Amino acid sequence: MKNLRHILIALLVGCLAVPASAELPEAARTMIENAIATGDAAKVDAVISVARSSFPDDTSEIDTLENGWKATLAKRNAEAEQARIAAIENAGALDLWSGEGEIGGFQSSGNTDSVGIAASLKMKREGIDWSHRLRARLDYQRQNGQTSREQYLLAYEPRWQFNDRMFVYGLAQYERDKIQGFSGRYAVSGGVGYKLVDSDTLNLSVKAGPAYRVTEYTDGRTENSIAALAGLDFDWQIFERLSFTQDANALAETGGQAQLIVDGSNTSLTFVSGLDFEISNRLRSRLSYQIDYDSNPPVGKVSTDTLTRATLIYGF
Repeated sequence: MKNLRHILIALLVGCLAVPASAELPEAARTMIENAIATGDAAKVDAVISVARSSFPDDTSEIDTLENGWKATLAKRNAEAEQARIAAIENAGALDLWSGEGEIGGFQSSGNTDSVGIAASLKMKREGIDWSHRLRARLDYQRQNGQTSREQYLLAYEPRWQFNDRMFVYGLAQYERDKIQGFSGRYAVSGGVGYKLVDSDTLNLSVKAGPAYRVTEYTDGRTENSIAALAGLDFDWQIFERLSFTQDANALAETGGQAQLIVDGSNTSLTFVSGLDFEISNRLRSRLSYQIDYDSNPPVGKVSTDTLTRATLIYGF
């Protein structure tokens, strides 16, 4: 921006070797109008800033040009927002979805030491106040002709954004992981979330609420429990093509009735860190590390599983 400012000053001085007067010189007016014609807000602000410092006696004319630009910009933004809302209102249930598919390999330690295939799908639909998120994940491996890992996850999360930062969420989730000792684990939750940071390069949101979980163990037992859910979602664009993501979900069970919520019998934690490199507008490579922790695993199982993935991601 400093270089741009210096260039603009040099151009103005070179074009206008006359003293400032009550009327804004034509070359300065043309430069401001040309900047406005580009529609680039940063460029317009830079040109107007230089014009103010170069022609302090012509502030009123510069203000008039700037106010006209601001009115045009406000109208353009309002029209774009109206078009966006109309598109959402007229869209069908299968329209306006975006997402990404991920596929690659993994290396695991803990209950198993092996390599295999990992695949996942994430989809999102943004509405006016509501948004919908779908997640599906599969980790699968065969070793010596036998299936040694078969982990599934499917989750649906609707959100209602009732102001710029605060939202209400719902969550329905299914998991299956026989290596960890359960053939099915179902959880439903609802609560509130808050965007602590929301910028172009850094985003951080948290959510929390009560939950209810049903676990079907591989030994035939079934447990139902009241629980509390907490989640964290962190995204940081480190450089233009490099970004870091951090997702964490904790579910603390009470082991019985709702009034015992402070005396939890089991806590499960999923902690996923990822480093993404942008190859093209739609294609990224990712190196991720996942920790799955259960404080009270079934007999014969360990508390912690880790999973390292190297994958390719395609956005659509």
